[in-house]
Amino acid sequence: MILPTKHIPQNEALLGVGATVLANLTGPKTVSSLWEDLRSEPNVGTFERFVLASNLLYLIGAIDMKDGLLFRAAP
Repeated sequence: MILPTKHIPQNEALLGVGATVLANLTGPKTVSSLWEDLRSEPNVGTFERFVLASNLLYLIGAIDMKDGLLFRAAP
């Protein structure tokens, strides 16, 4: 589910959804506004997948949160 497999295409794996989240996180945004931007993306699908991908990005240090805003973490 995290990585693509024979049965899960790259764009539907959480890593692919995370790439879509990062691509749309161009500046600090609230979780709600980021979800509104991504809810029509076919590979994101449900809010649950959006949250799981966001959690994955947070765990690997790709995004961070401060004062209720999500932003890309500094490399």
